[in-house]
Amino acid sequence: MALPEPKPAGHTIRRLRASDRAQILAYFLRLDPETRANRFMGSVGEAGIRAYAERAVMADGLIFGAFVSGTLRGVAELRPSGPGATPLDLGRQAEPAFAVERAYRRRGIGGALFARITEAARNRGVGDLHVRCLAMNGPMRRLAIRHGADLQASGTEAEAAVHLERPTPFSLWHESIAEAFDLTIAALQSRNPPPA
Repeated sequence: MALPEPKPAGHTIRRLRASDRAQILAYFLRLDPETRANRFMGSVGEAGIRAYAERAVMADGLIFGAFVSGTLRGVAELRPSGPGATPLDLGRQAEPAFAVERAYRRRGIGGALFARITEAARNRGVGDLHVRCLAMNGPMRRLAIRHGADLQASGTEAEAAVHLERPTPFSLWHESIAEAFDLTIAALQSRNPPPA
C-alpha cells in the first residue's frame, strides 16, 4: 500500500549544525534505496549511514538542509576537492552532493539548495563546482543542467564543472544575513522539535 503524497508546503533552507545530527540521521535512514544509492554513488547500508551522519556536520566544507514543517527533507553538502581548505576558503574546486526525499521533489527544494551551495562556494573562493553523479540519476542531472552544468556521461557516471563568478560585496553581505537567519531558525527548531 502506497503512502499518500504529503500536501505541498513551503520549505526553509538553512545551514546544518551539530545539534541537527539526529535529524540528519533520520533523514538519511528515510531515503528510499534508489535515492540513497544515487546520493552515495552506490549501495550503503544502515551502519554506513549511521557513521556518515555522525560526522557529516564536522567534515570539511558545509552542509545545508531543507526543512518542510520542521522536518529535514533535503540535504546539500559542499566538500572541498583539495587539501588545505579552511572554513573561509575551500580552495578553487569543491564538490556538491544533493538528495531530496522522493515525496518532496519537484517543489523547488533541489534548486533552492543548489542556489545556497553556489553562493556559499563562490564566497569561499571556489571557482568550479565539480558535479559528479550516477549516469542514471535523473533528478541530479536535471538539477545540474538547470544550473549551467554541461554533463558528460562516461560509463556509469556523469560529471561536469559549474563555473562560479567571483564573490561580490553584495553576495558576501547576502550570505551573512542568511547565516544570521540560519542561527535563529536552528535555535527555534531545537526548542520546538518536529513531532516524531
